Amino acid sequence: MKGYYNCIRAVVGHMKAICGGVILNMASVAGSAGLLDRFAYSTSKGAVIAMTYSIARDYIGHGIRCNCISPARVHTPFVDGYLRKNYPGREQEIYDQLAKTQPIGRMGEPEEVASLALFLCSDAASFITGVNYPLDGGFVNLHG
Repeated sequence: MKGYYNCIRAVVGHMKAICGGVILNMASVAGSAGLLDRFAYSTSKGAVIAMTYSIARDYIGHGIRCNCISPARVHTPFVDGYLRKNYPGREQEIYDQLAKTQPIGRMGEPEEVASLALFLCSDAASFITGVNYPLDGGFVNLHG
């Protein structure tokens, strides 16, 4: 939270001076759904989501938009490294189990997160502010 706060504090004055800009926060589905054995992580991501809403409300009059992306599992080199380290010889089996926790049946791809980020920061999204986007293959709304 402190990092988000400090970054936003560092740029918001400049954004106010030029009467506009976009702040895009990254959180996690854990901030909305809460995940088993992830108390601190879920709490911190929930705080990022709440901060997004507050910033959007506080600075809308200055032409500043603020939104948030909350991904579920995304297939990154970090995931592959985690699997190699913790499940040697079983990487594909565990990967498949993790992927199946998303109702859509797979993990997200970094390019999907980047595409949403690009859209939210573009003029095409100029009417969007104060929104948390769960990019999660249906995890939050369809997970049972």
